[in-house]
Amino acid sequence: MILSHPRVAQSLVGWLGEAPRRALGLDYLAALALHHLVLAGGGLVLVALAGLGLGIAATRDGGAPLRGGIDTLAAAAQAVPPVVVVALALPILGFGGPPTLLALLCYGVMPVLRGTVGALEAVPREAREAATAMGLTPLQILARVEMPLAAPAIVETLRTALVLAVSTAAVGALAGAATLGTPIVAGLQNQNMVPMVQGAAATAALAFLCDAAMLGLAALTRR
Repeated sequence: MILSHPRVAQSLVGWLGEAPRRALGLDYLAALALHHLVLAGGGLVLVALAGLGLGIAATRDGGAPLRGGIDTLAAAAQAVPPVVVVALALPILGFGGPPTLLALLCYGVMPVLRGTVGALEAVPREAREAATAMGLTPLQILARVEMPLAAPAIVETLRTALVLAVSTAAVGALAGAATLGTPIVAGLQNQNMVPMVQGAAATAALAFLCDAAMLGLAALTRR
């Protein structure tokens, strides 16, 4: 975060041998960081809904035959670079947030899917059998037994997805979305390294802060 300060960024660029030029103000960076966080948070919600839903479906008896296809589809979606997803989605979804959200969904669904499957499969069979013996329905077993026991591992998976979303959301600047990638794109266009350093440093700092927040949430779920 210190590297995103105007004076520090200018000093770093000068130390690298480039002529320091105009830097971005902290107020503007803070506004971009807020937009960036909102966009990444929206992407995380989409990824969580899709990944958790597909993961739960793949671990049910009726969804077992579809598990291979679901995993292959998620892997194929992640294999497409976010920049390509944004570029392909622009003619259909337009500029701004929608193409970025689609890129976040494609890039983050596979880790959440596989993490959810692994967490649910790690639930002891004895716990399910005991719940069945008590007369609980499959839906009740999922809600009252499996999900609570799998919650710590799922939160860890969502932690990874959030960090990916924060780092990938910078690509949204290519679609006109106001993110911390905007100074990077502007710096490339103007051949000014100072905003590039500020945008990259602020993105990394935001990712670390989100990771710390998810670590705290994971600690609460373990209790």
